[in-house]
Amino acid sequence: MSIEGDLLREPSGEGGRQLPRSAAHVVAVASRPSHVGLGARWTTHVNGWLLLLPAAVLLVTFTHYPAVATFIGSFFSTPKGARPAVFVGLDNYQAMIEDPIFWQALRNNIIYATSTIPLTIVLALFMAVAVNAKLVGRSFMRLAFFTPTVLPMIAVANIWLFFYSPGYGLADQVLSLFGVPAHNWLGDEHTALVCLIVVAVWKDAGFFMIFYLAALQQMSPHLSEAAALEGASRWYFFRRVTFPLLMPTTLFVLINAIINSFRLVDHIIVMTRGGPNNTTSLLLYYIYEVGFKFWDTAFAATLTVVLLVLLAAMALSQFVFLDRRIHYQ
Repeated sequence: MSIEGDLLREPSGEGGRQLPRSAAHVVAVASRPSHVGLGARWTTHVNGWLLLLPAAVLLVTFTHYPAVATFIGSFFSTPKGARPAVFVGLDNYQAMIEDPIFWQALRNNIIYATSTIPLTIVLALFMAVAVNAKLVGRSFMRLAFFTPTVLPMIAVANIWLFFYSPGYGLADQVLSLFGVPAHNWLGDEHTALVCLIVVAVWKDAGFFMIFYLAALQQMSPHLSEAAALEGASRWYFFRRVTFPLLMPTTLFVLINAIINSFRLVDHIIVMTRGGPNNTTSLLLYYIYEVGFKFWDTAFAATLTVVLLVLLAAMALSQFVFLDRRIHYQ
């Protein structure tokens, strides 16, 4: 006979009343040995860690270990042939501070980031609001806005390389209709970086538009209906209701836009190779040149550490300062 059956027949008071089935089940479970519950919890924890193990192995192998190895390698010299790496302390960081090309690449990257990030976010938000409205040809507009995102980086760079070709490129052909003479857009120090900024905004805006569009479609239509009944204008509703509710998406887009602005290499290799006179040499491209063209892995590791610190500092500052302006409900 089961324990539960025994408990159902056990008197529980002066009147000899029997326990209800639910109460008897609680008593039966409570009377079980404690090691049974510990074993179940231990199994649950083990199963959870086993499920996380593949992702953890990949994360440690391709993210944490390279970052730690790069940080350690920045304190050693570059091994060459039979000469092993030796500990040099902060010499690589001293050489980086005295390197004028590093400062120029960092300045170019700051200009590039401060230009592409706001332009991309504003354009992505505008496109998302446009394709979220009930317009004729809305599906075609979504496809047209998103198409640059799915194109390969090298293909995009070659397309725009043709657009910027002096004399017969699309840019000069259009401007010639207004009497503007031909111009070497990528060969001029004053316009080369601007050309890269235009390409980056054109390619990334459609990608970020998808996130804004998804967030807009999750909003309740009752909000706009209530605002319309109160006589609120569309701009007032967007500024007071829509945009505050989009702040979690904006934070996500902002972090990704900052990362994208510091990891551009493909377009530079195809279009300018850092020229003219290093005016389009960004920080990651300079790291690529130092590490794979000049084979100075120690100095490249030092530059990489600085890049990681900059990205981490900017990401943390965004979470700290924007957290008060974010509404998750």
